[in-house]
Amino acid sequence: QVQLVESGGGLVQAGGSLRLSCAASGRTFSNYAMGWFRQAPGKGREFVAVINWNPRPNYRDSVKGRFTISRDSTKNTVYLQMNSLKPEDTAVYYCAASRGYYSDYSSQGEYDYWGQGTQVTVSS
Repeated sequence: QVQLVESGGGLVQAGGSLRLSCAASGRTFSNYAMGWFRQAPGKGREFVAVINWNPRPNYRDSVKGRFTISRDSTKNTVYLQMNSLKPEDTAVYYCAASRGYYSDYSSQGEYDYWGQGTQVTVSS
C-alpha cells in the first residue's frame, strides 16, 4: 500500500507560480511512476504530468514550458513546479502512483494509488 499526501495548493494571480508537493509512504518510492492529474469544476479529471524511474517526464501540451515535474527519492517526494499560471489551470490537483509499465501514463486507469487532492485557484 502507498499513501500519497499533496500540499502546496492555494490562490495565486495569473502569471504567478506555485509548487505542489506529494509525499509518498508505504512502499519503495523509486519503483513507481508518479503522476499529476487535475479536475476543474464540472469537468473530468485530466492528465497533467508524469515522471518515471529513468527519470523521464511527460506533460500535457497545454502545460509544456510552464510546468516542471521532478522527484526526490531521498525524500520520497514528487514536485510540480507551476509557472506562468493561467485561470484555466484552476482545478483540484491530484498526485498518483503507478506500478505498471505504460507508454505515456496519461490514463487514470494506469495508476494504482491516489492522493486526496489540493486546490489551485488562479485569479485573472
